Amino acid sequence: MKGKQEPFWETKTPSDMSAEEWELLCDHCGQCCLYKIEDETTKEVQYTSIACQYLDIDTCQCKIYDQRLEKVPECIKITAHDFDKIHLLPKSCSYRCLHEKRKLPAWHPLICGNSDWVHSEGISVKGRVISAADIHPDDLEAYLMEDE
Repeated sequence: MKGKQEPFWETKTPSDMSAEEWELLCDHCGQCCLYKIEDETTKEVQYTSIACQYLDIDTCQCKIYDQRLEKVPECIKITAHDFDKIHLLPKSCSYRCLHEKRKLPAWHPLICGNSDWVHSEGISVKGRVISAADIHPDDLEAYLMEDE
C-alpha cells in the first residue's frame, strides 16, 4: 500500500506546476476583480466594493476569462514566473500564500473539497459588491472598503 501523496502545491514550485494545477489554486473569491486604489508612495492598496463589470457577482467567476486581458488591460494576471503584482492580491489569495511560503487556508477548495466554503466563510465578494457597470469611475473613493 502506497503512502499518502503530498498535495502538488506543497511539493512543486510554481514554475513546475502545469497550467491546470496553477488554475486550480484559484479559490474563486473574486477579490482580485475588485477595483483598487494604490498609494503611489507607500504602495498601500485599498479595496473598493466595486467589481469589474465582467465578474459574475453571484458566482465570483469571470464572464470573459479567456479574453479578460484583451478587454480589461488592468486585469491582474499572476503567472508562475511573474509575481510583480502579487501585492495587489488579498492576503488570503492562494497565489500570494504560496509566494509568501504560507499554507493554503482551511476553506480553500483544494483543502476542504467544497468550492462553496469560500462563499459561506465570507471570504468571497459574493453578495458584498456592485458591478463597475453601475457606477461612475470618478466615484471609486466613495466605495472604499474598511479592510480586505
